[in-house]
Amino acid sequence: MKILAGNSNKPLSEAIAACLHLQLTNASIKRFSDMEIFAEIHENVRGEDVFLIQSTSYPANDNLMELLITLDALRRASARRVTTVIPYYGYARQDRKTGGRTPITAKLVANLITQAGANRVLTLDLHSGQIQGFFDIPLDNLYAAPVFTTDIEQRFKGQLPVIVSPDVGGVIRARAIAKRIEADLAIIDKRREKAGVSEVMNIIGEVKDRPCILVDDIVDSAGTLCNAAVALIKEGASSVSAYVTHGVLSGGAVGRVTSSPLKELVITDSIQATEAVRLADNIRQISIAPLMAEAISRISLEASVSSLFA
Repeated sequence: MKILAGNSNKPLSEAIAACLHLQLTNASIKRFSDMEIFAEIHENVRGEDVFLIQSTSYPANDNLMELLITLDALRRASARRVTTVIPYYGYARQDRKTGGRTPITAKLVANLITQAGANRVLTLDLHSGQIQGFFDIPLDNLYAAPVFTTDIEQRFKGQLPVIVSPDVGGVIRARAIAKRIEADLAIIDKRREKAGVSEVMNIIGEVKDRPCILVDDIVDSAGTLCNAAVALIKEGASSVSAYVTHGVLSGGAVGRVTSSPLKELVITDSIQATEAVRLADNIRQISIAPLMAEAISRISLEASVSSLFA
């Protein structure tokens, strides 16, 4: 197999390759003076099983175009099979029509990836399960739950934490982690008046004098998490931490987290950390490289990946 890295998250690609005891395939993705993207593979990939690693995180459009152009280059270079490894699938939040004359961009991106030449997709914690059905090629959607569970068990050993879903839509995700560590579950009922603004309305479950752990798939503006942390502290929680798969953390999100009651925000390295994230006292990254590497190995060997799904 060959591992090829886009420019979106080189550290993660290098960590995955190291776990597989492989070198990254020699390739270059450059830009012309007008920012047009050019990709060139400097090794023979004819007949090879190639894994292209590229998150479609910020800048989302540039990283998406890099992915599509590199896929086209691999297809034209006669790679036997190309698996697109997308640790963070951008545009996933546009997974349904939210009003009249609005797009379903998650489906559009799925079509683009397929048409560009991908034979298979490997991703992590899709925003919603139905996105798997947007692809007409095989898709493996891994979950960060096993990685988070291990960390929670080490950090909260001997305590009785409560796993908290920041909204009703995330209950399944939170319940999966609560079941793994045999913890209680709480749910925050919120009303979102407009995009990017959330208001906590009610907490369902007992959190008084208990350490609370918020679980979600994406933290963008961090408004939901910070409002939830404030609400939990008001309800008597002894501490509030958060485990979120994809740390988008756009705009003033990092400052919002550092000034919030959150004891710690734990994110994965599905998105490369900015300098602000690295310097934040209460934000910590854990690596998904071993998980992704194991899935890549099993796909290459035509072995079962389902045991990594839960």
